[in-house]
Amino acid sequence: MRDARWSELLRQANAGDRAAYVAFLKEISPVLRGVIKARSGGRPEESEDILQNVLIAIHEKRHTWRDTEPVTAWLYAITRYKTVDALRKLGRNQTAAFDGEEADIVDDSVIDPTAARDLEQLLGQLDDTAATIVRQIKLQGLTAEEVGAQLNMTPGAVRVSLHRAMTRLSATVHDDETEMAKQKAPT
Repeated sequence: MRDARWSELLRQANAGDRAAYVAFLKEISPVLRGVIKARSGGRPEESEDILQNVLIAIHEKRHTWRDTEPVTAWLYAITRYKTVDALRKLGRNQTAAFDGEEADIVDDSVIDPTAARDLEQLLGQLDDTAATIVRQIKLQGLTAEEVGAQLNMTPGAVRVSLHRAMTRLSATVHDDETEMAKQKAPT
């Protein structure tokens, strides 16, 4: 419903309808603001700056949107890339004074290779589509709309598949934990 409305507004805007363009921007802004806040860790001070950059990019690139494709996937892709770019710049420009306590801070950028292996083994128990959905939404942060556009599925079907996959993964982990507890229990 929202995608159809936004698509129509952007079609009209690209055809020169200024009122449609203003309506389009007014409708997408609160949604994109929410996406940006979620992706940036809820930092409101950076979120507004990122939103402005996203809206500028949308304005500059609106001619690249193919009106046969969902506009929300296009919008979310621009939002995702601009948010990641902004967070990278913020991370690069942030400095902190050395006080000797940095050795106590865990480096989140270091990936435990055993965790990655275990995750791949778990995802290997799912069918390819479900594993792709879990990877893209839970690990890469894509939306159901974005994944649905890639997999030719509705966002609702993506969410249902994600829920079922996560339920299966939870059950598998629970079964593994139960089995390990049995093995460790004194006989």
